[in-house]
Amino acid sequence: MRNILVTGAGGGLGAAMVKKFVEEGDYVYAADLKLEAAQAVADLYPEKTEAVELNVAISTSVQRVIDKICKDKELHVLVNNAGLQYRAKIEDFPEEQWDLLQNVMLKGPFLLTKYVFPYMKKQQHGRIVNISSIHGEMASPEKAAYVAAKHGVIGLTRVAALEGAMHGITVNAVLPGAVKTPLIVKQLQELEESKGMSELDALNEIVYPKQAM
Repeated sequence: MRNILVTGAGGGLGAAMVKKFVEEGDYVYAADLKLEAAQAVADLYPEKTEAVELNVAISTSVQRVIDKICKDKELHVLVNNAGLQYRAKIEDFPEEQWDLLQNVMLKGPFLLTKYVFPYMKKQQHGRIVNISSIHGEMASPEKAAYVAAKHGVIGLTRVAALEGAMHGITVNAVLPGAVKTPLIVKQLQELEESKGMSELDALNEIVYPKQAM
């Protein structure tokens, strides 16, 4: 049985990951900024999960959670999944939204890696999976902060992989395409409101042409 920490566990992808890990026989720490969201997921698997309140952008929060988990047991897998979206043209992009997206999706994985590395190095084993995006290697209009952060995640992954290799730690990035999660549904609704596009039109014109399957 592995001990696994999943950030952003209250959302669509995070909740699905928790479910899959539990089915594989793992014990999962379901972490989310909103404790009630994490608890709702953890309550589905009461003996195999634990809800954790975590702000990935705050070092004290990250260190507290990592230290608490690793004090008495090994943490075998970390999945950096927490994310959010904000769309606007560059000239209209609010600076506070830029900072928020960078803090959650780039600084967050950095902080979690920073504080979990000493424990994984001590146990000479670890797996870190960073959830980037197809936007880690491509771009879409009005997503400057998201695209920049997801590109950055890939760079962070490459450095961490080099630094972890000699200690039995692997670090990989996964680049999902569009998945029907609350995050994507919200974006489709915003497109309908701002551009008058139906969900089907948005999928056919914006999303599907960029994906082979």
